[in-house]
Amino acid sequence: MDKPTCLPPPQMLCFALYSAGHAMQAAYKPLLDPLGLTYPQYLALAALWDRDGQTVGQIGSTLLLDSNTLTPLLKRLEQGGWIARQRNTGDERQVRITLTEAGRALQEKAASVPLCFLDQTGLAPDQAAALRDSLLALRDRLRPR
Repeated sequence: MDKPTCLPPPQMLCFALYSAGHAMQAAYKPLLDPLGLTYPQYLALAALWDRDGQTVGQIGSTLLLDSNTLTPLLKRLEQGGWIARQRNTGDERQVRITLTEAGRALQEKAASVPLCFLDQTGLAPDQAAALRDSLLALRDRLRPR
């Protein structure tokens, strides 16, 4: 009887996704370092650039992050002067996040980041969009229901 075999990491889909995630963050680092941002901070700001004045919960929902992960990240953005955090007067449990003038100005400075990253991938915009859509579909199939 044959022993079950385990795939070596380079042949595993999970490892390909894991290592691609690391490579992607490493590719973003030189683009974000001059802005003084980490990749997760960039994502949080991008969510606010898309729609300012969201609650912590709304940002967490967009980024698929729990508030206990997101709150320290937002505190660092606040210390950097890019956002302001305010408790909702109607519901003290909610914290609303708004961009400061510096946070809005940073959007202009970061405008080239997506295209610079796309250039590093070697993908055409339509290829990148198709890959993104495939990865999102895979993510959604793997999420618990």
